Amino acid sequence: MKITKDWKTNTLIVGAVVGLLSGLMAAFLLVRRSEKSGNELTLNTGEGFRLGMLVLGLLREIASLG
Repeated sequence: MKITKDWKTNTLIVGAVVGLLSGLMAAFLLVRRSEKSGNELTLNTGEGFRLGMLVLGLLREIASLG
């Protein structure tokens, strides 16, 4: 595999696209859950905290790959 001089730029672009797509999918799933239950979308403190810890754990795992 040939490593180009633009590997940093390519990595940032791929990371941005993956982040965008995963964020859109998460929002879609939240909206679908809300519509299915017939309630307005709300996240309580516990759900927000769990979601934040999940994202931090994921970022930590990604950082340990390299």
